[in-house]
Amino acid sequence: MYEKKFNINDAISGVLVVDKPIGMTSHEVVQVIRRGTNIRRAGHTGTLDPRASGVLVILIGPAVRLSEYVAASDKRYQAVIRLGTQTDTYDGEGSVTNTRPIEVTQQRFEEELKQFIGEFEQVPPPYSAVKLQGKPAYEMAREGEPVEIQPRIINVFSLDVLEWAPPEVTVDVHCSSGTYVRSLAYDLGEKLGCGAYLSGLRRTKSGRFTLKDAIPLRKLVESFDNGEWHKYVIPAAEALSEWPAITLTNERVEAIRHGHRIPAEGQTDQMVRGITEQGELVALLEYDPQTMEYQPRKVFFS
Repeated sequence: MYEKKFNINDAISGVLVVDKPIGMTSHEVVQVIRRGTNIRRAGHTGTLDPRASGVLVILIGPAVRLSEYVAASDKRYQAVIRLGTQTDTYDGEGSVTNTRPIEVTQQRFEEELKQFIGEFEQVPPPYSAVKLQGKPAYEMAREGEPVEIQPRIINVFSLDVLEWAPPEVTVDVHCSSGTYVRSLAYDLGEKLGCGAYLSGLRRTKSGRFTLKDAIPLRKLVESFDNGEWHKYVIPAAEALSEWPAITLTNERVEAIRHGHRIPAEGQTDQMVRGITEQGELVALLEYDPQTMEYQPRKVFFS
């Protein structure tokens, strides 16, 4: 009788934080990791454009079920904005649609920049992956079809000028997930009256992970070859380390594995991580104020 051979990699669950190089899509990075780890269950938690570099969080194994929560985390970027020129893609890959003289002082730039801090509606770029009638907006734009994307609510927490060297200005952008920095550059250019596009982008933070946690993709590929890649896997429990945690006894781990609730015992955080005494992630738990119990929402091992 045929018996499936056990693959030790099937038991691995966690996070690989990659410093993505310019020129690769996020999906291509995931494919490299699937091949290198021999783990099919792998996915990123927020697309990073091919022209951008920096922090790309990859979940592997059962940890992929954390994706909806990790993807919703805040992001931080170093954005290089080029003044005086507009393109149809809002970045350097597109065709130039307009050029205007730059008559902007640093003081004026910073004053207008501050107007983009806070919660507001933003329209994604026409050349984006937003689906319209089941079709990516960029495909419609390339084919000359009219593209009308509905605005979405975003939140920009802070914007700080790092380098003032017109026609390029480097800005630190701390924002909510779903923010298009290309649209931010375009809209800022409109406010300034000179036009602008995003000429460079590096993600420095995604959720609790920063460039300090990231491994260059080249180095990670080398670790696949020498069999040392496991040392770069961050435990799944760390992916949402900003969430409160409840340490579970063995008895309660068993209860949660079978879908049973556990008493809240005075802790009333809406969502918490349930972890073992060894620090392994067991489940995400949601508080029920009526019963004063935690209900398992996602269980990560059985």
